[in-house]
This record gives sequence, C-alpha cells and structure tokens, in this order.
Amino acid sequence: MDSAKQPTHSSPAIMVFAHGSAVEEANEGVRELARRIESCGACEYVRASFLGPGQPELGTAVADAIAAGFNRIIVVPYFLTLGIHLLRDLPRLVAAEQEKHPGLELQVGRSLEDHPEMASLVLSRIREITEGVRVSP
Repeated sequence: MDSAKQPTHSSPAIMVFAHGSAVEEANEGVRELARRIESCGACEYVRASFLGPGQPELGTAVADAIAAGFNRIIVVPYFLTLGIHLLRDLPRLVAAEQEKHPGLELQVGRSLEDHPEMASLVLSRIREITEGVRVSP
C-alpha cells in the first residue's frame, strides 16, 4: 500500500470472492449479493470479486478498495466447499496482493460448507418444492 495514501475508513472493506463464470448472469448474482449485504448497513463497503472469468478479479477489487481509502480488507469466500481454489488459488492471490501492498491488512474467511445455517438453507430449498413455498431474496 502506498505509504503516502492514508486510510480514510476504520471499518474493513469486504470482498465476496467467488469462482466467476462465463455466464454473466451468474457473476451478476454475486454482485447483487454484495449489494444486499452492503444495504443491510453492517458493512460500509462490500464488493464482489472473482477468481475468473468474472470481473473484477481479486487484485482489481483490492486496488479499488485501497483507492477508496481502505487499509483492511476481509475476503469472504463464496464457495460451498474447501476445494483447490481455496486451498491453492486464493492463498496465492492473497500473497500476491500482500506483496504489492505491504501495509494492507488482508484477512480471509472460511468457505460456507460448515456454516450452521447451511442445513436450514438446503431445507428451505426442499420446502420450496415439497410445499410450494418460495423463499424470496
């Protein structure tokens, strides 16, 4: 991080990090999730970022957050399981960003697979079919 640029935000920027898709509607779904999280008001700055081919890739999203005055970024993997992208690709990308921006505090959360609400989410999808009850976003 450029030492001349002083952070202007005490809260962290949040990156919802997803695989990315050649299907733009899938990428837009992640961007919409980021907007919904931000609109809840608990987080001041929430953006989607992608491994590829979705845009922006993580490096661009990190640079945008730094330019917006953030010196702390939390990356929340939007992956259901801990696979090769979270074991290999994300750590490599995070290390590259840390090297580019040594003053940046960059933290990574866990995948969604063991979240206590996951069973409830799957059950709600089952009820949509079995009971005809649509859960709206």
